[in-house]
Amino acid sequence: MSNLIVVLAALLAIAWVNWYFFIASRRGGVSATLQGSVQEAVILVKGGYQPSTVRIAAGRPTRLVFDRQEDSSCTEEVVIPGFRVRQYLPAHQQTVVELPPAQPGEQPFMCGMSMVHGRLIVE
Repeated sequence: MSNLIVVLAALLAIAWVNWYFFIASRRGGVSATLQGSVQEAVILVKGGYQPSTVRIAAGRPTRLVFDRQEDSSCTEEVVIPGFRVRQYLPAHQQTVVELPPAQPGEQPFMCGMSMVHGRLIVE
């Protein structure tokens, strides 16, 4: 009986991890707002990226404001490979990352350890 309980607990843990990292992060999102000729989005960095999905318009420069409200070493850096960005994010401060106009598609971003993920959807 105890073996069955351990196996069920393990299966539940695996299901939760998969839901948390692969399904929950895909829902929702926010569209960047236009500030003059530049679109802007604020991303809270606290145990993850909130929102983890940001929609931006193709062909416009973009300003991402990363508001890091934690001390975790994992999130001290943001990497956006499609734009060749690797930016240090000081704890408890806002850091601006400027991106050039992009082509339609999806651009992932992540922490320096590649454990925390987000995405830019260029429409």
